[in-house]
Amino acid sequence: MEIKVDSKNVLKNQEKEYLKAMQNDDYKALVKKLKIKEDDARKNTINLTDSLEELANCKNCHNLYECQNKVKGYVYFPELKESNLVFSYIPCKYKKKALKDARMKKTSQNVLESARMKDIKITKSRTTVIKWLKDYYDNFDPFKTSKGLYLHGNFGTGKTYLIAALLNEIKNKYGVRAEITYVPELLRKLKENLNLVGDKLYELENVDLLLLDDIGAEKVTEWGRDEILGTILQTRMNKGMPTFFTSNLTINELEKTLSITKDSEDAVKAKRIIERIKYLTEDIELLGNNYREEK
Repeated sequence: MEIKVDSKNVLKNQEKEYLKAMQNDDYKALVKKLKIKEDDARKNTINLTDSLEELANCKNCHNLYECQNKVKGYVYFPELKESNLVFSYIPCKYKKKALKDARMKKTSQNVLESARMKDIKITKSRTTVIKWLKDYYDNFDPFKTSKGLYLHGNFGTGKTYLIAALLNEIKNKYGVRAEITYVPELLRKLKENLNLVGDKLYELENVDLLLLDDIGAEKVTEWGRDEILGTILQTRMNKGMPTFFTSNLTINELEKTLSITKDSEDAVKAKRIIERIKYLTEDIELLGNNYREEK
């Protein structure tokens, strides 16, 4: 059956919507900015109004999780291309950052997964660390408890890569499980979805070798410090599970950082975390060049 379209009513409705929209200063400003003809503005009033609504949402948005647009992280955006008005979904600044971070994370993960001790660049500043790693590897026994490493020092010295190389070698030789967890991201993800907490805690409490990467870089909360980090460390301490840490902070600086949250200051609870770390690890400082800046 052929459906007839009443072109007169269509044009009448377009004119009605257009005149209504032209009472909005933001709409008029958008039409002027796009440099489109009045007829094009009239035909696309509904789409332009939708764009304005989403652009207004973006102005009041502070992160991806607050996004009110139809496609999360994207805005319905108009552009004039070869005299034609085209609408498409483009990523907002928060989505662009998230996409960039995801690409960087994937690259970083690939580097860490392929890290091997034979590929470690030997420098004078790394001598103590490399000797410790070699001794640990040579003496590792999957059936015995052993202290991990709290490796701290300035940014970009390769702390994570060094420990990842050790864990990969042990994993390949003994078939044990190893996990590298970036602490700020761990706490962010668990806070966003509390349903993940139970399974993730069990995994991190029981994995054979664990590296808690960049501890102290996270936003400190009582929940993250006491319920998440404290629980993981207490269980691993009780079970004698090898645990490693990297940080830009000395152990004393970390204690001070962990003691202060947004709502309170609690030196006792921070000290409790530090005592667990000390029980689980040996402490080595790594200072040197920022290899990330040299790339």
